[in-house]
Amino acid sequence: MVRTFGISLLAGLALTSGLSAQQASDTVAPEAATPSLTAAAAGEPVRAKEWMVSAANPLAAQAGADILAAGGNAIDAMVAVQLVLGLVEPQSSGLGGGAFLVYQDVQSGGVTTLDGRETAPAAALPQLFLDADGQPLKFFDAVVGGLSVGVPGTPRLLEDAHRRWGKLAWRRLFESAERLAREGFPVSPRLAGAIAEDAERLRSSPAIAAYFLPGGVPLAPGATLRNEAYADTLRALAEGGADAFYHGPIAEAVVAAVKGAQRPGTLAASDLANYRTVERPALCVTYRAYDVCGMGPPSSGAVAVGQILKLIEPFDIAALGPDDPQSWRIIGDASRLAFADRERYLADSDFLPVPLKGLLADDYLAARSDLLRNDRALPDAEPGEPEWDHAQLWGDDEAIELPSTSHFSIVDDEGNALSMTTTIENGFGSRLMAAGFVLNNELTDFSFRTHADGLPIANRVEPGKRPRSSMSPTIVLEDGRPRLVIGSPGGSQIIGYVAKTIVAHLDWGLDIQQAVALPHVLNRFGPMELEAGTPAADMAKDLEALGFETETRELNSGLNGIAITADGLAGGNDPRREGVSIGR
Repeated sequence: MVRTFGISLLAGLALTSGLSAQQASDTVAPEAATPSLTAAAAGEPVRAKEWMVSAANPLAAQAGADILAAGGNAIDAMVAVQLVLGLVEPQSSGLGGGAFLVYQDVQSGGVTTLDGRETAPAAALPQLFLDADGQPLKFFDAVVGGLSVGVPGTPRLLEDAHRRWGKLAWRRLFESAERLAREGFPVSPRLAGAIAEDAERLRSSPAIAAYFLPGGVPLAPGATLRNEAYADTLRALAEGGADAFYHGPIAEAVVAAVKGAQRPGTLAASDLANYRTVERPALCVTYRAYDVCGMGPPSSGAVAVGQILKLIEPFDIAALGPDDPQSWRIIGDASRLAFADRERYLADSDFLPVPLKGLLADDYLAARSDLLRNDRALPDAEPGEPEWDHAQLWGDDEAIELPSTSHFSIVDDEGNALSMTTTIENGFGSRLMAAGFVLNNELTDFSFRTHADGLPIANRVEPGKRPRSSMSPTIVLEDGRPRLVIGSPGGSQIIGYVAKTIVAHLDWGLDIQQAVALPHVLNRFGPMELEAGTPAADMAKDLEALGFETETRELNSGLNGIAITADGLAGGNDPRREGVSIGR
């Protein structure tokens, strides 16, 4: 019998963020609140027939729902959701960061991706994060200040996607965010907790301290927060498009914040003016009866998730179920092998050759999967040697990618499906603000070192390059039509969160709410990471008997997903955060 570990959305909010059922209900419109929150209170997916938006904050989800209810499509709703997230969840994403979009257009039937990842400034050299002695800076010494700020990509991505696929007028999509910014919104328990936890770093910059620590005191849950500067920025973008961000007063404010920081960065006005998004083909793997499609390089997400799924495919994971430690041994060691390849080979493919075909070749994956045909943990998980037409040898990366970011999923009434993961990297990014939004610290996703064991590191800093990411926005197709739209925040743990949820839904038959709430068991670099305070932690002895080291810790994912079923749409939201699904 399959044990379901999930807890209801509202119980999860109360336990993990202090948001009561009534507080959650008060943040969404009454006509949308009843189906969404009633289902969540029972630990059930949110059900809808026509459309659905699943996002990390009720106010952002409502903004997207309003657009869909007004006749907009998934791309229109995406813009509205992101603009509100940047206001109400500024520690996670916003105009000062970047995003990856995976989109299936019902008219074409194809899946494509837009790369809105930040880029390194033209003056950023491989030695950017080395001290005078050639040693890597400490992580937060590199993060806090202007040195870590890459060229933001989110504003250009929003405009490019809307110009290509949007339906409603561009200016209409800014209304909810601008109204909330001017009139104010209640600070959520999650935002208040993040401010309190990071207060000392937030004090490093007068602008960000004044906003989040008025009078030197962290904002309290429920406090009304207004952001006139952000509202003015939104008005400028609504009237002038993304060019109003990359040129003129907003761009000047961004450059001034970076140059005037305690650790100045190299970002220049020309870097902003030259930024472009990149459309890339979706990277898809076949898993059982499904096609799992996501974001290729500069993200490592689709490659790593795809490798994990292909390595476990020969095993009867469905029969083992989520309670058998052997399931997690197979999944965990598959993940270790995928991460070994990730650390060596994956980086921005516009700057260097990446052996994608070799890493996803059937014979290569079959050989890697054969390594799992035993009853104990692998003693070592080394990178493989995929076939490719390049002679370069790479050193292994050691870039740190801490949990942060946000994710939302949307399906509209035409059947268009959208999965978008959006970020400013670390919580509160570089701890700098300009024109009402927080600036990213995305450059610290590059390797601080340039070489390892005498070999160049693929993910080192280079001018104009996009740092490697683990963001894994994913659309799962069955017979060419969307079956599951999923993604998560969480740094390099995103890969495990998304892979686990796909397995839980497709192999173990859990509904979308049960799948996202299922306790986490992850493996990236050797130790099994077990989610504290859940039944997963009880597996420690069994996994140690199989040869794993174990670490019990908080694993604060933020999965927001939509399953497309024969009965309509089903939304699921991670009980570890404040997300909701709203549909009709």
